[in-house]
Amino acid sequence: MSLKSSKILVIYGGRSAEREVSLQSGALVLAALREKGYNASGLDLYGPAQAFNPIDQLQSADFDFAFIALHGGEGEDGRIQALLELMGKPYTGSSPLACGFAMDKVLSKKYWLGIGVPTPSYLAFSSLSLPDIAAIEAALPYPVIVKPSREGSTIGINKAESREQLELALTDAMSYDSDVLVEQFIAGPEFTVTVIDDVAYPIIGLKASKEHALYDYDAKYIANDTQYLLPSGLSEDDELYVQSIALDAYQSLGCSGWGRVDVMQDGSGSFWVLEVNTSPGMTSHSLVPMAAAYVDIAYDGLVEKIAEIAWFKHASVALS
Repeated sequence: MSLKSSKILVIYGGRSAEREVSLQSGALVLAALREKGYNASGLDLYGPAQAFNPIDQLQSADFDFAFIALHGGEGEDGRIQALLELMGKPYTGSSPLACGFAMDKVLSKKYWLGIGVPTPSYLAFSSLSLPDIAAIEAALPYPVIVKPSREGSTIGINKAESREQLELALTDAMSYDSDVLVEQFIAGPEFTVTVIDDVAYPIIGLKASKEHALYDYDAKYIANDTQYLLPSGLSEDDELYVQSIALDAYQSLGCSGWGRVDVMQDGSGSFWVLEVNTSPGMTSHSLVPMAAAYVDIAYDGLVEKIAEIAWFKHASVALS
């Protein structure tokens, strides 16, 4: 069976805080596959019309191959990938283990620090070890960034410049995840690197408007005044270096297929890896389609490329 003759299921929705973004991604991916002539259908995981749990939903669907357009939650932490493997169904993106590794910011950063990938200093807390404000202030100067450990799309992320703001930020982050990260604030430009089939694409520089202190959820998906710099504005040497550390960070977690790596530059010119996304957004505001378009890959061609990479990987494993 070829990819073209297979039945493709686009899985989107889910129940994470990124559900609305995933619904947008899934609709566009599904339309692109159909535009390319594929036999594609969609599955809204935990959709309002669905009375089944994810296992029942997947087992009830008629498909040969899955395109995962879920963001956050079980769609990006490896659980859906593991279910698909148990069903013997090939899927786009990284393995269950790599997805879980990348989704956990604390685990990723701990590993990167051990192997020399530059990443900001941090403290981690869980529901079993409640945040010690005094310890945070002693270890990290204000401002700091507070994040849920296992969320994406900058959901639940806040900058804190005082004890009062820190307490509020911790409360917000812990409303999304029992594990939270308090990280050294990097004051400088943000960049993102798309990785497809182990190739780092041209870097995008991100510049939110003055209304957004951070490149946050609103700046990513709603605002129309966010600036996307392509070319990034970096020197050729810096561009190559950032692509290199991004690829190192991505591959070190065992990621494959496609993904996106977020990086920041501080005032001294040093670069710091923030996180790896194994199922990035595919909306009209999303960065992976933007990077692909810059090298003349149209949206439908990008979707087809991601699917083909996964299909051929599955075929080669089956033959080995």
